[in-house]
Amino acid sequence: MEIIGRVTKDAEVRNLKDGRQVVAFSIAINDYYKTKTGEKKEETTYISCSYWISTKAADRVKKGSIISLFGRIGLNAYKGMDGEFHANLTFHVNAIKVVAQSKKGVALEVESGATGTKNDLPF
Repeated sequence: MEIIGRVTKDAEVRNLKDGRQVVAFSIAINDYYKTKTGEKKEETTYISCSYWISTKAADRVKKGSIISLFGRIGLNAYKGMDGEFHANLTFHVNAIKVVAQSKKGVALEVESGATGTKNDLPF
């Protein structure tokens, strides 16, 4: 399954008790629609993601970036300390593709890639 969303905060590498490491981050998926009465609505779905393959991915998953993820979706249901039942969506990521960097990242990419001048073009 593929999902695309915006990273809500920089990814972090978490160390587990058994010595394994996981890259943990969350994404937001925005949905816009109009009701039957013509009222505009916006809904945001937050998904907690985990990537077990390589911790190097944490360097690329930055707040504000739009990423495409391949993997499987799950549901984490639990009873909180308040006695209420809670649930959150999870996504076990097999592959990550950065679609667009955050505004800050794009500006840095453009600056580092803009070395030529107008006269260097082959046409």
